[in-house]
Amino acid sequence: MAYDDNNIFAKILRGEIPCNKIYEDDFSLAFHDIAPKAKQHILVIPKGAYTDIVDFGANGSAEEIKGFYSAVSKIAKDEGLTQDGFRSIANTGNFGGQEVPHYHIHLLGGEPIGALRSNV
Repeated sequence: MAYDDNNIFAKILRGEIPCNKIYEDDFSLAFHDIAPKAKQHILVIPKGAYTDIVDFGANGSAEEIKGFYSAVSKIAKDEGLTQDGFRSIANTGNFGGQEVPHYHIHLLGGEPIGALRSNV
């Protein structure tokens, strides 16, 4: 999957599309998902142009990677997800169900999430 500068997350980062922002720093932006799959559903995206977790791990700088994952941890704690637990998901590629070609993590919580995959 090639990076598309016109994907929705790139547009959000450029301020062309609004989001319900809950956190931003030099490395990441976090906002509420517009179609939540749980009581709390937060998307965390790096500010760099990375297609997926593999691209980010291979091409992100050590500073970007540390900054991004530090932000994910801070957001989970600040949003109260760590008390009862949460799920973090990074869909990758077609088989992984990735819909936007910009690396992102879904944080799901605020209620029991259930089985990871029930149709196996």
